[in-house]
Amino acid sequence: MINISLSSYSNASDERYLNAPQVHYYSNLIFYFLDKFNVICYQHIVRSDLLKNVSRVVVKFGTGILTDENRQLDSNRVGQLVAQVSELHSSGKEILIVTSGAVGAGMGILGFKKRPVQLSELQACAAVGQSRLMTIYTELFSKHGINVAQVLLTHDDVEHHDRHLNVRNTLVTLLNHRVVPIINENDVVSTTELKFGDNDRLSALVATLLPADLLIILTSVDGLIENYGKPDERVIPIVNKIDSNTEKLAGGTVSHLSVGGMKTKIEAAKIVVRSGIPMIIASGKKKDTLANIFALKEEGTLFVPNEKKLKGRKRWIAFFHHPKGTIFLDNGAKIALREKGKSLLKPGIIRCEGQFSAGDVIMICDIDGTEFARGITRYSAEQICSNEKITNEVVHRNDLVIL
Repeated sequence: MINISLSSYSNASDERYLNAPQVHYYSNLIFYFLDKFNVICYQHIVRSDLLKNVSRVVVKFGTGILTDENRQLDSNRVGQLVAQVSELHSSGKEILIVTSGAVGAGMGILGFKKRPVQLSELQACAAVGQSRLMTIYTELFSKHGINVAQVLLTHDDVEHHDRHLNVRNTLVTLLNHRVVPIINENDVVSTTELKFGDNDRLSALVATLLPADLLIILTSVDGLIENYGKPDERVIPIVNKIDSNTEKLAGGTVSHLSVGGMKTKIEAAKIVVRSGIPMIIASGKKKDTLANIFALKEEGTLFVPNEKKLKGRKRWIAFFHHPKGTIFLDNGAKIALREKGKSLLKPGIIRCEGQFSAGDVIMICDIDGTEFARGITRYSAEQICSNEKITNEVVHRNDLVIL
């Protein structure tokens, strides 16, 4: 027991009491542990608040957790993941899986040691691997009494508005029938290097499309890691705001099987948090990851969603298009759009790039070339860049999204 007496500070020879430096040391120690306790309490409260009422969950499986060192599908690992998902499904949650692994599985079957470069070879791997992948998922889920459905998407399916709505209606109908949709990009017919750009982005778009209550990306690491590879590395438990410091922690993949890495996961997080959806990056190599997440344990990295979330149509404008061109604005126009909620008028436009038409989604950049908004233009590039007088809005505020 520590006996602290303020009257004893001058009596350094009395060993029953602490001297001033000792009091300072123990005071700092107490404050340190109180601070740690407060952080732990805060993290638990945040997780509880965001996860306690989650019903609809998108879970993404990365290639790194689906294949073994020989580039073959790891049936034991896939079985473990299916068991975790089945447990959540049995608890009443609606589960959708976005799966990678088709190209990786096909590589193993066709004997490729490295990810092919040629599009035709990638598509051949995807065709062979997707069939194998779905066979395994169907067999494993059937052991738990769960039906699955294969859903293969291209970017056009979510960019075109009517098809976008049809995809959502189909997925919701499957969920209503307690089916687990297993979603992948339709790599066999994709023509832009098999990319949405990647399945991290695809999982974020699926979560945003529905919308889901939570996106979980399962990968080969425990979360977003600070000081990766160093003795003091640690998992960052919560990211309240994605900023430049967050992005510095992310890097591309070095895997010969997959596309992306932590960088693409951060990009996926930007999409879902802006849509009001929390996201967790966690390890898919552990047996109890999903159970731990819903037991509110400190598992993985939780990205906290924005309080002000985008509504459905603005989500579609912001995230589901390959912009057809770019316009650059002066500072006055940028302020009018960002801070005053105005529509975009022609006098604020410095120049434009690309061949876009009225009705296309375009990027809106400041004078330095930094994109800060997207919107649906009411005029073509030719009209905007000409001397034609335009008195109406080039992009109406209802068709404009500040990123």
